Amino acid sequence: MVEENVQFLVPQDTYLKSGIHIGTKFRTKYMEQFIYKTRPDGLTVLNLQKIDERINVAARFLSQFQPEEIIIVSRRENGWKAVRAFGRATGCRFYAGRYPPGTLTNLALKNFTQAKIILVCDSWPDRNAIMDANRVGIPVISLCDSNNTSNNIDLVVPCNNKGKKSLGLFFYILAREYMRNMGKIGKDEDISVPLDDFIEE
Repeated sequence: MVEENVQFLVPQDTYLKSGIHIGTKFRTKYMEQFIYKTRPDGLTVLNLQKIDERINVAARFLSQFQPEEIIIVSRRENGWKAVRAFGRATGCRFYAGRYPPGTLTNLALKNFTQAKIILVCDSWPDRNAIMDANRVGIPVISLCDSNNTSNNIDLVVPCNNKGKKSLGLFFYILAREYMRNMGKIGKDEDISVPLDDFIEE
């Protein structure tokens, strides 16, 4: 699954313990390029190297934007703690729970807001946010498991987007790399919010 001497964003063990590479029993054609193998129990295993590479790409992509220009969305409850911690660590805005349709498009709404990029935890439950982003022409980053499609998404990050530990680790790494790329913390420094705060017990 991993070439020797690959320098990951976190130790390989940390990734494996979080289950970030464990997919579902279903696979879409688009996600096949990210799948390493299928286990005897039918679950797919995502390629850890590709996960790591895409997290890095996502962090670099996001770091072209200021925190107030970014919106993170997680309809699925397993991602709520992680996106809140991400918001605390970076200053980015987030919706933990229901994203109100029209937030980015309907000027008449009290909660109307503008953004330059959004990141969603899952392209299916978070489809209202993706549709809004497409209407206003801003890029979409989406976490995608083996069963997701890539419609209307600009950057796919393959990973287990359903597990609490997996989502917690993803958002922790993303926050740290975003802050480093923005020059808010040093290259070897850590963010102010610890990994435990990203992960649901």
